[in-house]
Amino acid sequence: MASPFGELTVIVNPHAGKRRVGEEIPELERTLQARGLAYRLLRTEGPGDATRFAREALRDGSRFLVAVGGDGTVHEVVNGMLEDGRPVARDAVLGVVAAGSGCDLVRTFGLPGDVTRSCQHLLGENTYPLDVGKLTYTDVEGRSVVRYFANVAETGLGAAVAARADRLPTSFGQSKYFFAFWLTLPRFHLAQVRLQADRRSYEGPALMVIVGNCQYYGGGMRISPRSYPGDGVLDVLVFKGPKSDSFTMLPKVYRGEHVPHDHIEEFRVKRSLTVDADRPLPIEADGEVLGYSPVTFEIVPQAIRMKL
Repeated sequence: MASPFGELTVIVNPHAGKRRVGEEIPELERTLQARGLAYRLLRTEGPGDATRFAREALRDGSRFLVAVGGDGTVHEVVNGMLEDGRPVARDAVLGVVAAGSGCDLVRTFGLPGDVTRSCQHLLGENTYPLDVGKLTYTDVEGRSVVRYFANVAETGLGAAVAARADRLPTSFGQSKYFFAFWLTLPRFHLAQVRLQADRRSYEGPALMVIVGNCQYYGGGMRISPRSYPGDGVLDVLVFKGPKSDSFTMLPKVYRGEHVPHDHIEEFRVKRSLTVDADRPLPIEADGEVLGYSPVTFEIVPQAIRMKL
């Protein structure tokens, strides 16, 4: 059964997920062939390859890109699908095959987390109009940089946790975020932040600022339970502290039961959100540690058609 969107351009990071993604490539190819899906498979070798592959494929006429792996691979492919604040190809379709240690993005859509069942969702015509977040931040060399994200972005404690998790042994798997959180929390100090969200503002203490397009991150935490990724809105949560809230709040975050809360400010942003602080705060998006505040978040409504 051929895809109505043409040949699949399958982009795989074989080194992701403790190299488990590479080990799953034979099963991926067997499953695609069994379902009669024509494809070409591109293996990445380093950072930025998936973005470059996606951009080149779209310019060469491909319209069905499939990211195989975790949120990092999806993040790179999405960045190849947008340029200058708009889609490279408006009719392009993004498929996601969760592989390796897992993919938080697919949880919002109820998609399966394994290669064989994920490939089943590459069949047919069903798609979802996916919003994409845009962030403009400062990199380590002080330059202004633009990136896009499909899932969740943040500044503050959570980004510091993501950076710490990157340094943990791969044997921790998805639990590395849990352990990184408790390793990072004691050394992280509340920041004084200034937020401007459309016509609303906040100035005061914050541990972290979450910007959700989808709902899950960090290996299954339902951090932004009110987010719907096709509503043209970014959901913003400002965790004001104190740090002791973490002991009671973290279990609730996994269930999405931490809001409403007296120590969390909630915003809904249709245009832009700017975040500045009394010190540069780390930033991450889709699990990728990027740079530092100040940062501006915007939304590109229904930028990508996601295959369901």
